[in-house]
Amino acid sequence: MFKGWIDTHTHLNFLKNQTPAEAIAKAKEQGVERFINIGTNSEDHPVVLDLANTHPEVFCTLGVHPHEAKDFILAKDFMWAHLKEEKVVAVGEIGLDFYYESSPKEVQKSVFIEQMEKASELKLPVQIHTRDAEPETIEILKSFSGKVKGILHCFSGSRKLAEEALSLGFNLSFSGIVTFKSAKDLRQTFKEVVPVDRFHVETDAPYLAPVPFRGKENHSALMIHTAAVLADLKELSVEKIGELSQKNTESLFSKIKSKS
Repeated sequence: MFKGWIDTHTHLNFLKNQTPAEAIAKAKEQGVERFINIGTNSEDHPVVLDLANTHPEVFCTLGVHPHEAKDFILAKDFMWAHLKEEKVVAVGEIGLDFYYESSPKEVQKSVFIEQMEKASELKLPVQIHTRDAEPETIEILKSFSGKVKGILHCFSGSRKLAEEALSLGFNLSFSGIVTFKSAKDLRQTFKEVVPVDRFHVETDAPYLAPVPFRGKENHSALMIHTAAVLADLKELSVEKIGELSQKNTESLFSKIKSKS
């Protein structure tokens, strides 16, 4: 069993059925050694930072999710003050979500751009959320190509978005969605478009548990099921997928290169 998995995107503090410590212990039994816990708004930023500082295996991001863009001003000062800290490995989760449009589109775009600018200034990677906003996402990524690196997390977009993002220097992270019966096109995109040095594995826990746990609360121990599907698509062993994803994540998120 490969012991070195990194859950590139999880929300430990959103779990309902177990504590973060319980989820970490369960994941370690499956070889998951490190976790990037994601900040989304002014309320959870202190929480994810505290979890990262409390648990050696946990790192975090600070960012304002597009749903929360309208309240960016509430989070901005805390973010700017703490992004340089050792355990804060990226700006995220940031981006655009026009499916729910919980914040106005123009506000989402301006907040996304401002956070990308800060990432460029601090030379930090980003974790990007995009849903039903592919043309606008591509436009903004183009404006930061060569200035900012990062991932499109929980990738479930079109082949065109994958190709554009990769060409602009951004990586793609895959969640339990790739195991869903309905995700045939996504599996083909991973198989045919995504190089082995440009992908990551994540849970987006507690959401999107992979088959055969779909519909249940997701947690980091289950990412092995997602990895197994990715391994089959690339005709590689699960262990090799683990080695590649670990290398890719350590390369992109430079603050987590050394194991805890």
